[in-house]
Amino acid sequence: MATVKTVSLFCGCGGMDLGIVGGFDYLGERYAALPFRIVKAVDNDPYCTKIYNDNFSTKCEVADVKGLDAQSLQDFDLLVGGFPCQSFSISAQNPPRLGYKDDRGKLFFEMVRILKEKQPKAFIAENVKGLLSANKGLAFPMIIGEFEKAGYYVKHKLVIASDFGVPQKRERVIIVGFKDAASCAKFSFPESVSEKHILRDVIDSTADGEEKWFFSEKAVAGMMNVKEKMNKGRIQSLDSQCNTISSHLAKVSLNSTDPVLFVNGRYRRFTPREAARIQSFPDNFAFSTVSESKQYKAIGNAVPPVMMWHIARAVAEVLDH
Repeated sequence: MATVKTVSLFCGCGGMDLGIVGGFDYLGERYAALPFRIVKAVDNDPYCTKIYNDNFSTKCEVADVKGLDAQSLQDFDLLVGGFPCQSFSISAQNPPRLGYKDDRGKLFFEMVRILKEKQPKAFIAENVKGLLSANKGLAFPMIIGEFEKAGYYVKHKLVIASDFGVPQKRERVIIVGFKDAASCAKFSFPESVSEKHILRDVIDSTADGEEKWFFSEKAVAGMMNVKEKMNKGRIQSLDSQCNTISSHLAKVSLNSTDPVLFVNGRYRRFTPREAARIQSFPDNFAFSTVSESKQYKAIGNAVPPVMMWHIARAVAEVLDH
């Protein structure tokens, strides 16, 4: 099919874009190139942008999306973005409308603004599971309504990365919209795949011999002091999928949410490359030109490329007709 020109907002280090473009290998499987071509990518984090630009031919621009002049953009076919989701609140007006505690909550409207002005054929948006329940369930229908008012027919689904062969139980809301009602009617979210990878498939056992990856006795003692307050499992089974990894895996403290390994009676954090594999980045995706703490942040905030590849392929099949 013809090339699908794509604009990527809030692109981070490029997990979503890698999945959309395709043409990579992960755990012995080839994820074929898809017809999408990134023609513009924007993110406000210079460290994520550095990683992105080390891996993609189209260079990401460090910029605030709010300052992006839609009319200056070349015409394109697909808009993608994992818009930041913090700070949604409902103000008290009647009828209620979205209000914001700070500017991050407004960034969703930047995606809507560009859709309204440029009217590409389709869009893909990604967000956390909590968006469905935000503001007592009022925020999400309003967000869908804004996409519809921009001129799109919309479908959404809560997808789990592990359903697509990613060794992680990451749940994300995917919203897909089409200008054409018939295209939206044809679109179906992809079915889960039979190949289920587990944490053991991506762990580097040589890291077990490096002291730097292990938590200190002080960190462990601090955790033990508050253990009764903890309600989430931290230690991960190598024979299951990993709990969701976050952007603060670099922290030297142990807490109730971030997954860790337990090796020979000691707690070990994931290496940046292990974290990248848990997210389904291929091993040839470069991260090391930024500090380890910046790598962890970028990886933890990324969209799993393999999960996004399956969704993008389903979108491509519709746009090809």
